[in-house]
Amino acid sequence: MMSDLVIMRHGQSTANRDNLFTGWSDVELTDLGEQQAIEAGEALKTSGFQFAKVHTSYLKRAIHTANIVLEASNQLWIPMQKSWRLNERHYGALRGLNKSDARKSYGADRVQEWRRSYSSVPPLLPKVAPTRQYPAGIEPCGESLAMAYDRLLPYWQDEIAPELMLGKNQLVVAHGSTLRALIKYLDQISDADIDGVEVDNGAPIHYQFDEHLNIIKKDYL
Repeated sequence: MMSDLVIMRHGQSTANRDNLFTGWSDVELTDLGEQQAIEAGEALKTSGFQFAKVHTSYLKRAIHTANIVLEASNQLWIPMQKSWRLNERHYGALRGLNKSDARKSYGADRVQEWRRSYSSVPPLLPKVAPTRQYPAGIEPCGESLAMAYDRLLPYWQDEIAPELMLGKNQLVVAHGSTLRALIKYLDQISDADIDGVEVDNGAPIHYQFDEHLNIIKKDYL
């Protein structure tokens, strides 16, 4: 029994456009981001993908993208499951900063290390206040990619992988860093080599699995 997984990063956000660190901050899609989502949904429709469920984060840029993709592919009716575990990596005290300004303040090499390495942790927020959306103990003060990997993996193991093993196709609409973490796991990429992996806005990535979740095929739509 084969199954299909499609993962994709949300369409361009206002923060992407403005070159800002975003993390768990909520920002809107741009007009380009909405168009990217439409085109992704149309590509999924043309390719004949039919999903049993879509998974996304608590962040509206991903939720809006998922809704647009489902509408464009005539699958708006399927169940949507949201989890903070699919949220973007938390950039701590960097969030809201322009990336060019951050390089001037901290140095280009340091900022590049925070952005791309697996284990480097950005400057932390002194504290985060619990909210209805993120009760106490959920929102971190900042994360490395490794920390994002650790909180993402249980969601894969508990919510996505079992569905795929039943032959139920799944769609994941999330964020650049959390999808890099998932790709690291699926493709068995080393800690050192993950810094070279990029995930473009609105570009679906397709995995096909056998009944044991061995990858049969990976391609880009």
